[in-house]
Amino acid sequence: MRKVTYEDLLIRALGEPRHSAEKILGRKVEGIPDKDRILFHRHLADVGVYADDLARAPMVELAGPRPKLFFKPQDVKIGIVTCGGLCPGLNTIIRSIVYTAEQYYSIRAIYGFRYGYAGLNPVIGLKPLPLDTDLVDNIHLQGGTILGSSRGPQESGVMADYLENLGINILFVVGGDGTMRGAMELSREVEKRGKPLAIIGIPKTIDNDIAFIERTFGFETAVEEATRVIAAAHMEAKGAVNGIGLVKLMGRDSGFIAANAALASCVVNFCLIPEEPFALDKFLADLKNRIERRQHAVIVAAEGAGQELMQADRADFDKSGNKRLQDIGPFLKKEIIKYFTAEKLEVNVRYIDPSYTIRSVAPTGDDNVFCLMLGQSAVHAAMSGRTAMVIGYRNDHYIHLPMSLITRFRKKLEVNSRLWKTVLDTTGQAEYRP
Repeated sequence: MRKVTYEDLLIRALGEPRHSAEKILGRKVEGIPDKDRILFHRHLADVGVYADDLARAPMVELAGPRPKLFFKPQDVKIGIVTCGGLCPGLNTIIRSIVYTAEQYYSIRAIYGFRYGYAGLNPVIGLKPLPLDTDLVDNIHLQGGTILGSSRGPQESGVMADYLENLGINILFVVGGDGTMRGAMELSREVEKRGKPLAIIGIPKTIDNDIAFIERTFGFETAVEEATRVIAAAHMEAKGAVNGIGLVKLMGRDSGFIAANAALASCVVNFCLIPEEPFALDKFLADLKNRIERRQHAVIVAAEGAGQELMQADRADFDKSGNKRLQDIGPFLKKEIIKYFTAEKLEVNVRYIDPSYTIRSVAPTGDDNVFCLMLGQSAVHAAMSGRTAMVIGYRNDHYIHLPMSLITRFRKKLEVNSRLWKTVLDTTGQAEYRP
């Protein structure tokens, strides 16, 4: 765990919330007091160092409705933007924000910006989509995002001008760490201008690799869908002479989907992840032993695995600033066939890459519930005047975290963790470190 201080967890506010939620909404509100916080850490070793001054221990705000509002609902105009790659649950997030804004706060001016940050640049010419509960009623049953998405930033000054001209005073940004960096720049720009614009993030990464957050939406759905694909690969492998089912799953820098899907399926024999470099010769020798003993095998490889084995001609980056990966799936297939041919052993490799299928499906029921809670929490945070923050999930609670904290680094699967040790125990694979 990288060091986090009390100050790191402080949430910026636009100003003092002065409006009684109960008076404005005309009903009793069970608001969460700002002093109601939980410890950031849960292990005694991390908390114990603050035993003499517990008030200085890192603590996080709980998400939820507040007794005092910064904005009056009748004055609010909301914007929503979805950025980056598709992820199960995007539509549910949109739906939750719209329903909470309209039904809980009686806000009527809600707009969706099209195709990521491109929709906040008027030169591109993408008109905002007016949103209401009728329009978003059933979108949680669909994959994708009704707003569209794109990668890459836009100039913060241009976006700030556009939002100001439209009268937007709350912007919800749904995206990964690159998207949140763009949101931080926009937040700094509007702060310099002295404009009361709340910017609230909902972290989106199907890889579950956002720092300091235990779970991100879409991850559970991805594991569920990946498990079905692995089951098919298992059947393909068993149906062929010396059959090998090879499945590539998402996970640029983190192997959480691959590891969890391997455990959920119970049929994976080899799981390769970015955090654990492997020597190709050791892996292939172990694969040969498996084929000779059982006549079939199932391999799951995260997309970022084995990058050190493949030489790129040049460093290439996408619009979000991510380094473009070499394709581990075809590489492994080619190397497996070459190795077994040299060993004079027949092998039949069935390669499956379900990445776009998985990321574009509708979310599971549990992911839908998760997205609902994230969307509601985001609206409550914005109405209280908080800004430059995200809604996260940690220690079994929905919480507020500063954007600056979650963009420090990407979370990775610890190779000494119980999760990875369980993968090794369950698959029976050896460690193939170079």
